[in-house]
Amino acid sequence: MISKLDLYKVFCKVGKSESFSKAAKELYMTQPAVSQAIMQLERELDIRLFNRTPKGVSLTNEGTLLFEYANSALNLIHVGEEKILEFKNLTTGELNIGVGDTISRYFLLPYLEAFHNKYPNIKFKIVNGTTLELCSILKSGRVDIAICNFPIDDSTLELIPCNEVHDIFVCGEKYKELLSTSTNLEELVNHPLILLEPKSVSRNYVENYLLSKGIQVSPEFELGSHDLLLEFAKINLGVACVTKEFSLEYLDKGILFEIQLEEEIPKRNIGVCFLKSVSLSPAATKFVEIIENKQRK
Repeated sequence: MISKLDLYKVFCKVGKSESFSKAAKELYMTQPAVSQAIMQLERELDIRLFNRTPKGVSLTNEGTLLFEYANSALNLIHVGEEKILEFKNLTTGELNIGVGDTISRYFLLPYLEAFHNKYPNIKFKIVNGTTLELCSILKSGRVDIAICNFPIDDSTLELIPCNEVHDIFVCGEKYKELLSTSTNLEELVNHPLILLEPKSVSRNYVENYLLSKGIQVSPEFELGSHDLLLEFAKINLGVACVTKEFSLEYLDKGILFEIQLEEEIPKRNIGVCFLKSVSLSPAATKFVEIIENKQRK
């Protein structure tokens, strides 16, 4: 049984060509099949759509009215199909990414540049937040992917670890006596500590590691920004726990100094996460592929 949509496609083609035979040729159908389709549509609508003449066919008044609507509808469907094709080919669309400010600056930017150079017509929407906030935003559907601090314990998310990062303690000139020898953690926490706020995954990771060693911390300052950690340490307000890879500018210029620990904090990762239950959009899929390909090099 021919579908209703196909019936209207045949109807519009006959209406335009005013000929069953011409319509059949354009549709790659037999003329009897075209005639049968028109008769079926007329039966279903209980109305005559064409006047049959020896020279061909012409639309009846009712057929003319229907043709205006049906032809417009088919044109809209065609436009929609073209838009879907553009979407699949990444010639249009939007990519929504959740990311924290620090990871955006020190990790994300090169991948955004590479993706934009390859697919310049895709628009970006960047949503900022902490890792826990971004996981919630991801589940709400506001972003396609999130780039976060790991570890994340959430069975609903697909996790792709990327860069390894190291949590270290740094200090300014005032605390340079800590640099003379390796420092144990018990001694270190007796100094004023500058840490990220408790809801931060990075803070929780370091704090849980210290607790596993029987060490509790009571920081002097709890901040919401990695850059603030560096600035507070720079003016000698205490010893800051920072991500080494995001602090190289301060360390390389001698603005801050890494405190050598007797036992280093184990490495962790930053990476990409997305919902297991939802297929990634073409743009998000390509973006993740770019990250993974660069990681392999």
